[in-house]
Amino acid sequence: MNEMDKATLAEDIRDALRMIIDPEIGRNIVDLGLVYDIAVEEGGVVYVTMTTTTRFCPATDFLKEAVQACVWYVPGVEYAEVRLTYEPPWTPDMMDVA
Repeated sequence: MNEMDKATLAEDIRDALRMIIDPEIGRNIVDLGLVYDIAVEEGGVVYVTMTTTTRFCPATDFLKEAVQACVWYVPGVEYAEVRLTYEPPWTPDMMDVA
């Protein structure tokens, strides 16, 4: 898998993640800025680093499981792991206003 293939797969994953709606805010997690990074490695191994709007967000488990399931369904993904972080903490400034 070359760098172009990895970049394409990461973009396909980002597009797929737009289907996941934050239940509290009602917008997708990508446009909210909750997805910090999508790392694609050899063999279709994917690591998604994300956050939630607050450290004790009641939707944390739902969102993490939804991301995991969503990524697995993207063609080319052979393994997916979701990593949760609160550094940097999410702020409304991270939202895509487009």
